[in-house]
Amino acid sequence: MERVHQINPFAKRESHSKNTVITYKILTITTWLLAIIVSFYYTFNSPDDGVWPRRKIWRQNDYYHTAFRMNHIIASIYWIVLFILQGGYIAHLFSGNVERVNDACAVGGHFILNNLFHFAFVMLFVRSLFGWAELMIILNFINLSSLYFRHNAYARFIHEPVVSGPLAWTFVAIYWNGAIMVPNSQTLVARIFGNIFIWSILVYGLFFIVVYKDYTMGFNLSVLSAAIGVSQFFVQVIALQWIFAFTIMAVLFVATVVVAVPAARGKPREGDAERAPLLPDN
Repeated sequence: MERVHQINPFAKRESHSKNTVITYKILTITTWLLAIIVSFYYTFNSPDDGVWPRRKIWRQNDYYHTAFRMNHIIASIYWIVLFILQGGYIAHLFSGNVERVNDACAVGGHFILNNLFHFAFVMLFVRSLFGWAELMIILNFINLSSLYFRHNAYARFIHEPVVSGPLAWTFVAIYWNGAIMVPNSQTLVARIFGNIFIWSILVYGLFFIVVYKDYTMGFNLSVLSAAIGVSQFFVQVIALQWIFAFTIMAVLFVATVVVAVPAARGKPREGDAERAPLLPDN
């Protein structure tokens, strides 16, 4: 059992050997660059292989007028900021502070797996293999959920780029890609289901805000809700989906501010300290 613990990349450890840190540095940078390259390449280019329709990432998004179609500008900004923040996280693997290096390594296995799942999803999504793409998203959701519930007490430089940012996107992407995957996704029945399922974003966000006082999850999900709301407004003005999306965005944003302001002042409300997942950066 001890041997299994030693080789398990997801096991919690108080410290990491020099060779382990080097391995995390190499794999983290490699998979992160892989995720960035494939995302940027297929944002501007369509694949040349495959038997199904081949389109750019946001061309796929715009082609299917589903209830979870996103505004590509807002969603792209979300990912650009996330990639930049992840670069900051990777820099801590090279820190001279041993504690910071150990904290960064502690979530490294999940982060590497997240990058690989993201790479696989993009490769499948642009080739219209939406069923397999959905499987990648669900597996990554399991990976990131495990990461969150096992490692939710690290500082912001880890929590936002490695934990909450990817997890919020993955949760919404389950519906985004899933709506495209479903046949006849533009029918009235499909949009009614979309009107129902979009509220799960609010429930999911409030869960983390109320239980864990995690304002980063609330903010991330509010941005993604805005991306859905803007897109739905321009697709169909006389409809409920964009109204629901903006309502969810507003509620999550207000709840985020309520939690974030006391945290920024260093004055968590009574009973919050033991449940808060975010620690100030040192």
